[in-house]
Amino acid sequence: MRFAMVCASNMNRSMDAHNLLKEAGLEVDSYGVGSQVKLPGPSAHEPNVYPFGTPYEVIYDDLRAKDRSLYERNGMLRLLERNVKVKLAPERWQENTTKFYDVVITFDDVVFDKLMDDVQKREQKLMKSFLVINMKVKDTPAEAGKASPLALQLCKKIDESEDWEDDIEEIVEDFSNETGRKPFYTVCFY
Repeated sequence: MRFAMVCASNMNRSMDAHNLLKEAGLEVDSYGVGSQVKLPGPSAHEPNVYPFGTPYEVIYDDLRAKDRSLYERNGMLRLLERNVKVKLAPERWQENTTKFYDVVITFDDVVFDKLMDDVQKREQKLMKSFLVINMKVKDTPAEAGKASPLALQLCKKIDESEDWEDDIEEIVEDFSNETGRKPFYTVCFY
């Protein structure tokens, strides 16, 4: 099975889960759905903004040059150090037209809505089903760290199923009972 982790900017939640699933040997990619990569800046009115495709290493060097102390304190340099080890650069979901996934997990209602909007605009040529699951996760490094093992647990349950389409209700119910989290899902088609 192929998995995709999706958040707003492909920086925190999706990358934390991507890293963990990759370490577990699952086939996984990650994406953002925003129009650009936005990272905290010196104030709420001064974010750091980068186009998708800007290498994580370039972002790291830029933040480090701007204010190393600030970005060490707020954890951005640590996130970028992890991301550099996982893949080259943040990717945008809407620009992916060649890779197909069995399961796509989003970590926010707004991200889920943006992803679904894009999916509904695409032509359904293959009539191949895929699952989109939303697990609400606050966009902080601590919450991403707590949610990634849960995403891995859910992905493993789906991966172990012989027929996820028949088993998904039971899988989600078991996952909810075990974790106290109630993700919602929908089936889509390529």
